Amino acid sequence: MTSELSLTISIIALFISGLTFYYSRMKTGRVKMTKPTTIFFGPDGKNMEHLYHSKVFIRTLLYSTSDKGQYIQNMYARLTRGESIQNFNVWVYGDNELLRGSGLFIDKAGISSNHHFLLPKDGTHYKFLSGEYNLQIFVETVDNASYKIFEQNLPLTVTLHKDMIDNRSSIYYDWEPNSKTYHPHLASILPKPKYLS
Repeated sequence: MTSELSLTISIIALFISGLTFYYSRMKTGRVKMTKPTTIFFGPDGKNMEHLYHSKVFIRTLLYSTSDKGQYIQNMYARLTRGESIQNFNVWVYGDNELLRGSGLFIDKAGISSNHHFLLPKDGTHYKFLSGEYNLQIFVETVDNASYKIFEQNLPLTVTLHKDMIDNRSSIYYDWEPNSKTYHPHLASILPKPKYLS
């Protein structure tokens, strides 16, 4: 009886060890991201040359659900407003130094960084208009096709949009954990021309 109990316990322990090894070392897992602390809609840069080169910016932590980690080939943002859909498929990341995104390794501890999503240099222009925006963030890993890791609805009211135009501003959405909502506010991007002062 004792030997049978010992054998059973050994088999169970072996099974648990096998599962632990699989989930920690063999299972690929998925890349996920925390809710961004900041989301930005506006121009890429602070001079007239970049005024109509729109971008989406976020600050977030990317992490893997397994110890094995994942290599990200690319990321992109998709903005939907009504029937309008625009992909911002040029990905740049970094805090002090900006790097073109490619081959970023994400492990279980994760990487916290700024992420800029720009339009391709093919003459594409995008204007932010008033309305309800749906922001989606996608990752493309080496082993898998691209998949969505974040989605959020963000309103751009008529009043905020008018202020954006009048004050030559961009819009930030800051996450408020106490109210579980994003709070929009404007930030000036360019000084007003003298004839508008």
